[in-house]
Parts: sequence; C-alpha cells; structure tokens
Amino acid sequence: MPTSAHSASIANSAPVSILAYCSSSILMTVTNKLVLSRFDFNMNFLLLSIQAIVALVLLSVFKKVGLITYRRLDTGEAKKWFPVSLSLVAMIYSGSKSLQFLSIPVYTIFKNLTIILIAYGEVLWFGSKVTPVMLLSFILMVLSSIIAGWSDINSFVPKDPADLVRFNLGYAWMALNCLFSAGYVLFMRKRIKHFNFKDFDTVYYNNVLSLPVMLTLSFCLEGWTSGEFGRTFAVDVRSALTVAVVLSGVSSFLISYGSAWCVRCTSSTTYSMVGALNKLPVAASGILFLGDPATAGNILGIAFGFIAGLLYSYSKTDQAQKNFALANNSSLSNSAKSDASIPSSGNDALALSSLTPGIAPPTVFPYQFTSPLINSVASTVAVEMLPHHPEVSSVLGLDARQDVHSKDPLAFKASKAWENHDHKKEASSLPVLDPTERFPFN
Repeated sequence: MPTSAHSASIANSAPVSILAYCSSSILMTVTNKLVLSRFDFNMNFLLLSIQAIVALVLLSVFKKVGLITYRRLDTGEAKKWFPVSLSLVAMIYSGSKSLQFLSIPVYTIFKNLTIILIAYGEVLWFGSKVTPVMLLSFILMVLSSIIAGWSDINSFVPKDPADLVRFNLGYAWMALNCLFSAGYVLFMRKRIKHFNFKDFDTVYYNNVLSLPVMLTLSFCLEGWTSGEFGRTFAVDVRSALTVAVVLSGVSSFLISYGSAWCVRCTSSTTYSMVGALNKLPVAASGILFLGDPATAGNILGIAFGFIAGLLYSYSKTDQAQKNFALANNSSLSNSAKSDASIPSSGNDALALSSLTPGIAPPTVFPYQFTSPLINSVASTVAVEMLPHHPEVSSVLGLDARQDVHSKDPLAFKASKAWENHDHKKEASSLPVLDPTERFPFN
C-alpha cells in the first residue's frame, strides 16, 4: 500500500512531470537535429509517421508485458479527440512552412507569444487567472527572444519587394502556427479532463489518430518515388540513419508521454512556459560546451529568460497559496454554518423535536454527551432503534431530514430509516419523554 501511494504521488507530481517533459524535450531536440541536419532528411511527415509507429509499437509491447495499460480505441472518443490530433498535425506543418520564410529567432519570438495566447485561452475555457506578475514574465520571455536574436532579426529585414512578399507569407504561416499551437494545447487539456484520460491513453490516441493524416500528407507532399527514397536512404548512411530514426521514435514516445503528463498535472500555460524555458539550458550548453559565440545579446537573452521563469514560478506559487487559503477559509466558514445548524444542547432539542412529526418537544434537556465514544454508541443504537422508536432521534439530537448530517454515515443510515418510518401515527400515540430521566449511556 505505501508503494502504491508513493507511486500515485509521483504520478500526480507537477515538478516531476515538468522534469520529465524537459528531459524528453531536450532529447527530442537533439535526435531531430541529428536526423534532419546531419543526414539531410527532408521528408518531415515521413519522419513523424515513423515516430508515431515506433511509439505505438512501444505502447503495445509495454502493455503485453504488463508494464502499462491504456484504453482501447473507442469510436465516439476518437471522433471527439480527432480535432486534437488534427491540430497537432496542423501545428507541425504550419511551423515547418513558416521556417521556410522566417529565421529561427523570429520564429522563436512568435512561439513565445503563443504562451500569452494560451494563458488567455485558459481564462476563457477554464476560468484561470493571469496575474500582473505572470504577464510580466510572459513579456520578459518574449523580450529575451528579441534580445538574443536581434542581430539575426536586423539582418533579416527584406529590402527587395519579392523578398517582402515571402516575408509576409512567412508571417501568415506563423500566425496560423500560433493559433494551431494554442488550439492543440488547450484542446488536449480540455479533452483529457472530459474523458478522464490517463497519460498513456493520451499518447495512444494522439499517435493512432495522427498517423493516417501524416502518412497521407507525406505521400501527397513529399514525393514517394524510388529516386527520393534512394537519395534519402543512401547506402552509405542507411544503417546509421535507421538507428537515428528509431531513436527519434523513442524520443517521440517519451515526449508524448511527458507532454500529456505535464498538461494533466499543471496547466496548458505552464506546459508552454516550460517549453520556452527549455530552450535556455540548450542555448547555455551551446555556449559553454559547443563553441557557440558568447555575444552580449545571447547572454542577456538567456538571463532575461531565466528571470521570466523565476517570475512565473513565483506567480504560480503565490496564486496556489492564495487559492489554498481561500478554500481553507471557505471550508471553515461552511463548517461553522453546519455546526450552528446542529443542536448541541438540551434547549436546542426543543427546536429539533418540533420539526419531527408526532414527537412532543421536551421542556428541558438537562445534559449532553461529552464523550465522542458515548456519542458514537448512542448514534449507533439510535440508528437501529429509529424505525420503531423515532422519538430516540430527538433525544440524541439526530434529525435525519437535515442535510448537515449527510457526511456522517450513521446519520445517513438514520435518514434512510426515517424515510421508511410510518409518519401517519398520531402524536397522542407516541410517548412523551420524561426529560428528568437520564439516558443509560451516561
């Protein structure tokens, strides 16, 4: 049991899910860069299809050996989940098209602007709040991208009219990419909550529904000819490329799981913010270990990004503490109201018994039980006696018709017995309790 509880706490841990997403994202970046750059692999949708196939094979193998479970494909759920998979494919395609016309720094700036779009999407869809500190962290994150890529941005401004058209086309694709990115993350969170998906359910549905779409796009747009496949999978690099593609598939499986886990345990905004912050250690490691130039813009950009991350973490922590305090105060207030509505003294028995048909109110109730054990025993006996002697509930302060007792299993059982009692007896047929007699439990 402790092991199970510990596993459950890890499965619902936001910091662990963020760490898993960060690690898988870095691994995915490295493997994709290896495949697409070193091997000059330009069939992007084919690569994504292979990654989805590898992820589905891993899911099937892990399920057969008993390591994981996930639900079967349901037609009704698949129809409602399909917009999530479609927005994922649209996000990938629009991102690749925008990179054809825009530089990577410009692309990164707009990707970071998507965080703000997602944050206000959560306000509309989930009732979240965007605090001033949180908004400041978003602005600093965008500013860090501008500072880091300023030299590239400045040199990328087109001067030829033909280049200006391409530049505007790149902005159009980038705008679509922002919308599809926000839609994908928000749709995924909404559907996870709606279907109560576990993390491996999300991985399975995302891959199995997007695979046919990506294969179709690859066939239509990437030219499935023997010449193209021969050039892409050249003999001299075929073995190494195959290993790299399979590794990228494993990375895709890990990031699919990490993304689903992070979105479920945190929020769409936090997931997107982590994705933006994840680029900072990659950039820093490039400067420290890979010989990337340590310009003032790069260093300032990384510094602003880390400050943005700290501000966002502070705002989320502060918001969580305020929400906890508000919920705690509300709980105490409701508890006080409930206590106020439950008779706790002999005089209160007058009001309680007057609500009970056929029971004459006692004039005085000279004592009350002070021992929780005595109260528990008395309640148990009252539950068993109530169908035949409803007057006992008045003496013990049990009014089954009041909702304030619904949290008590004994009172709930008493309420059921009360509902089955015959209320047609006349008041004169019921004995009037002598308030001077002590109850035998005292």
